[in-house]
Amino acid sequence: MAVPMQSPTPMAATPVEPAVAAAPAAPPAATVAPRALRRFLCLDDFEPAARARLPRPLFGYVSGATESNASLRGNRAAFEEIAFLPRMLVNVARREQSVELFGTRYAAPFGIAPMGISSLTAYRGDLAQARAAAAARVPMVLSSSSLIRMEEVLQQAPGTWFQAYLGRDPQATARLVERVKAAGAPVLVVTIDSAVVPNRENNVRNRFKTPLHPDLRLLWDGLTHPRWAVGTFLRTLLAHGMPHFENVGAERGAPLVARDVTRDFSGREHLDWEALKDIRRRWSGPLVLKGLLHPEDAKLARNFGVDGVIVSNHGGRQLDGAVSPLRVLRQVAEAAGPMVVMADSGFRRGTDVLKALALGARAVLVGRPMNYAAAVGGEAGVAHALALLRAEIHADMGLLGINRLDELGPRHLYFPQVPRGDQR
Repeated sequence: MAVPMQSPTPMAATPVEPAVAAAPAAPPAATVAPRALRRFLCLDDFEPAARARLPRPLFGYVSGATESNASLRGNRAAFEEIAFLPRMLVNVARREQSVELFGTRYAAPFGIAPMGISSLTAYRGDLAQARAAAAARVPMVLSSSSLIRMEEVLQQAPGTWFQAYLGRDPQATARLVERVKAAGAPVLVVTIDSAVVPNRENNVRNRFKTPLHPDLRLLWDGLTHPRWAVGTFLRTLLAHGMPHFENVGAERGAPLVARDVTRDFSGREHLDWEALKDIRRRWSGPLVLKGLLHPEDAKLARNFGVDGVIVSNHGGRQLDGAVSPLRVLRQVAEAAGPMVVMADSGFRRGTDVLKALALGARAVLVGRPMNYAAAVGGEAGVAHALALLRAEIHADMGLLGINRLDELGPRHLYFPQVPRGDQR
């Protein structure tokens, strides 16, 4: 059974050791992965395995971005532009990587980003991710375009965050907020970079579309990918029926095969900062905005009573050519003031996480690799992926010469394009 990250009882029930413990911290990856997963040594290893397992349309939907994929490529390139300046002869025997977010202590400075239709790429994929995250004591954000009811996810993985879009109908949005509140989600994440549906050519080229059309091509994809067809698609149909978009609104959304399924994910052009006021009024818990890149927007978010921001270009899936979060993270963090700053888009390594933290982030969210891990190994696959990333951070902290994450700062980074005298 998953260990909850947050519950009505005090966190003292499952304490995390203080930042500097009385004894050296044990390596985090102490558990032994199932034999089938031991060949996966880093997050990148899950992608080719997921490509082989998933039908081309589904893998293309998860892996692709928009137009020429400039932002997708830029997200990874940004990490290569920054190098570390490690310190030597530092006693790093007491390394500890827990982090506090909105009053809850998590075991590591990363979590799982919201991803739609995860239960189509892995059997009960939303639950697999949420349960693995809860057991690892890291946050997971359930997508509003998920296929399992938020109430079921939160019952099995208490502490799961929920991601929503600003709806066209303020009353419908208000009902959704009330539903999220009743379900017990501790944090509400509102995605703000999706006012317009982008030009995702890759979906057309890979034949991915909603509504899902059962046809000869879909049959062929099933026949050529039998593990997915039997282990995910048919198993879901037999056990739970045709998947629906369960969490778009207060009521059950349309099934995947409905002709009007796209109506729930478009038509947000008119939304602005004023639309956020009603959500802030109705939601008393931590409110986070996802998809922010400009420092001025961070100042606006702070003025509107937002508690946290996720610096993100949606993994390259919205405006192609949008700047990588890593390149603006320091400026956004400075503008954010007391708000919690997080980031996503392109994180794959423990070194990626530490670079973001050195630039001002409190934590990061990882998306596609966790989807691939669930597709390959279900909950155990996600658990293994989380353990790999945590173990990398543990080792990287020692090599960098720090014991606590709050020791990190720009002084640990080298920016080749900036004169050395300008680095602080």
